[in-house]
Amino acid sequence: MKNLLPCFRFLILFSAVNSLSTGLLCFGTDIYVSPVGENDNPGTSEEPISSLAKAKELARSAAGKEPVTIHVADGTYYLPETLVFTPEDSGTESAPVFFKAENEGKAIISGGSLLNLKWKKYRDGIFKAKTAADLKIDQLFIDGERQRMARYPNYDASKKAEAYQGFAADAFSKERTANWADPEGGYIHAMHRLRWGGYHFLITGKNEEGEIAFEGGWQNNRPGRMHDTFRMVENIFEELDAEGEWYHDSENAVLYFKPTSDMNLKSAKVEVVRLRRLVEFQGSEENPVTDITLQGFIVRHAARTFMDTKEELLRSDWTIYRGGAYLLAGTENIRILDTHFDQVGGNAIFVSNYNRGTLVKGCHIENAGASGVCFVGDPDAVRNPLFDKGARQDLTKIDRTPGPKTNNYPQNGTVADCLIHGIGIVERQPAGVQISMAMDITVRDTSIYDCARAGINVSEGTWGGHLIERCDVFDTVLETHDHGSFNSWGRDRFWGGGDSLGTQQAVDEDPSLPFLDAWKTTVIRDSRWRCDHGWDVDLDDGSSNYDIYNNVMLAGGLKLREGFRRRAWNNIMVNSGLHPHVWYNNSNDEVYSNILMDFHRDIRVNFPGKRIDENLFFSKDPAAMETEGDLDWDENSILGNPMFEDPANGNFRVKAGSDAFKIGFANFPMDQFGVKKPSLKALARTPVIPELVEAVGRTAKEAPIVEKWMGATLHAISGEEYSAYGVRKDQGGVALVNVPKGSDAEKAGFEANDLIQGVNDSRVSKVLDLYESFEQAKKGDVEVNIVRDQKNQVIKVRKE
Repeated sequence: MKNLLPCFRFLILFSAVNSLSTGLLCFGTDIYVSPVGENDNPGTSEEPISSLAKAKELARSAAGKEPVTIHVADGTYYLPETLVFTPEDSGTESAPVFFKAENEGKAIISGGSLLNLKWKKYRDGIFKAKTAADLKIDQLFIDGERQRMARYPNYDASKKAEAYQGFAADAFSKERTANWADPEGGYIHAMHRLRWGGYHFLITGKNEEGEIAFEGGWQNNRPGRMHDTFRMVENIFEELDAEGEWYHDSENAVLYFKPTSDMNLKSAKVEVVRLRRLVEFQGSEENPVTDITLQGFIVRHAARTFMDTKEELLRSDWTIYRGGAYLLAGTENIRILDTHFDQVGGNAIFVSNYNRGTLVKGCHIENAGASGVCFVGDPDAVRNPLFDKGARQDLTKIDRTPGPKTNNYPQNGTVADCLIHGIGIVERQPAGVQISMAMDITVRDTSIYDCARAGINVSEGTWGGHLIERCDVFDTVLETHDHGSFNSWGRDRFWGGGDSLGTQQAVDEDPSLPFLDAWKTTVIRDSRWRCDHGWDVDLDDGSSNYDIYNNVMLAGGLKLREGFRRRAWNNIMVNSGLHPHVWYNNSNDEVYSNILMDFHRDIRVNFPGKRIDENLFFSKDPAAMETEGDLDWDENSILGNPMFEDPANGNFRVKAGSDAFKIGFANFPMDQFGVKKPSLKALARTPVIPELVEAVGRTAKEAPIVEKWMGATLHAISGEEYSAYGVRKDQGGVALVNVPKGSDAEKAGFEANDLIQGVNDSRVSKVLDLYESFEQAKKGDVEVNIVRDQKNQVIKVRKE
């Protein structure tokens, strides 16, 4: 095992910031692993060992003293248990430890088991086979491809942007469940009623009345009932009716499967999933695991974890499972390189609490049940943490010390040159890259697409300093709603949600308040974004301290909602523009030197920010520069033609003589978006480039609002106003634009910006609905259902 002669090596040590080449004259240890080896062997190339755990054990004697390389031969390594690295396994900067596949993509780390089954025909194209009596099956793989639990309704791959690729309101109705003999162990999957992610429930049985009993629903941090229509059930034997579906009767140890017509079950490789975490690094800030690299593997067969997605993040829409196929906790300089995470059931990589210098580079993450890469710190490192979205701080009593309270969070982590797609195959609140309670995280040269929710999500301002650059993020928010390809929240110490007056007063008295948690500026630059189901870049609820420049936004434009110091310049917003929602006074927001192709879609914006000016509107219509409110924006902006070089092929650089140069616009590269690694770039898709449409003014300018009710001025919301009120697009409602002091509406308890959605049992989506439903209500107390500060309330109005 030990080399007998000095080993002259040139090690390439990857840094989160740049690559550092260091020539080392050293002795080194080489250990060889092969599926045909024996653990009693010495671990030489001629006599390899057979397991990664044994290789880790042998490496300990040299780890940290000299470079150690574990050479892993082609083949599948079924882990009997999680491979755990502790501080005793650590390398050093000059003597790192490498676990390296001899051929990239040929050594497979599996958390599953290989089954040897004898299939027999059952009925209707279904086959069955006996399994071990104690076998539990979370996922079934046939010839390397994940199959589907028996489900209703059936999966339809063509419904890419529909909930669960097949949904039904009667998924677990009494009429349907009457045909289920024993549904215990089945699952209900349902979208949040406002499509802010989803829920999952375990079916625990069926009562004598035929009603299903279930538990769960903790997977969303903005609780509410499940959606009435977007529902699906799985793991129900009676729903086994489509090719590619399976059901395991664990009580009788029988596996049922309906193969596709091109499958040969006699020769098929059948694998099932056992482990949730395949590789885990267990250290601490005081005693971290350091300088270990895992390179070139395929990672498969990690179990689904949706029923353990319970941990609330800070006033975000998320709960999370703190784990993944790879889990890092208490590490420094851990590198995950050139690794293919293939169809893992939950998160692919989870970087938890104290971690420094984590590098994920050249990796391919596809068809993950939850998120791709998560950087999530410790809530105890946050000053004055709150978890429920509706919770509010007493701003007179908070800790006003800037920044984190401890070091127990990820910092200086990097995701670089990766391909991430098919995110949220099981869960519906995932991201390609998720960042929460972390600092100085970089995502660069990465392609992310086909996501149920955001491509990149920053859950709160704690603690900023992130860099997003040269990324290509598109086809996101496919099954959900009110979100973006890039999404952030900033529900930090200062943020009061709908209590804008209290927040405004506190920030007026102490302008540093929004930056106590959003401590460092986050930069989004040189990237391409497209979201057809929300916004390309969505800085939501309180997001503060951002610089956004040199981006191409292909569909949804830029949304800025109630935050401070957002600077956006030199961006190109194709067929879209700026979406300002609910701004604070003295926000210091700046939007300038951009090319815009739509009018500003301002909603409930009463304050102008610092500088919204010197932009180019691709239009001949002066009304394109008008706003809904009286904001005095764009006094020095211009109308004109940017003269793009080749927009049909995605080149939005502008030609010499373009009007864009008049407002300070500068060209930036159009060929640097997304993954660069040749093998991954060859696989990566790119977004559809839309045809250009010149901006026009507000073509449906409404007449002055004159509708009144109980002295209040009314307005039926439409378009994207739904987001400002936090309601579904199809729900609508009637907003109280103005509630005069002393009016009957004020006396009844209504406030300006209340949204009426119902009277008694009648739905209200337009002004006429309100008039008619109140007129038809009987005398006495009438219940008026409103949304205030994104919360449902009921106000009782006395009708005489």
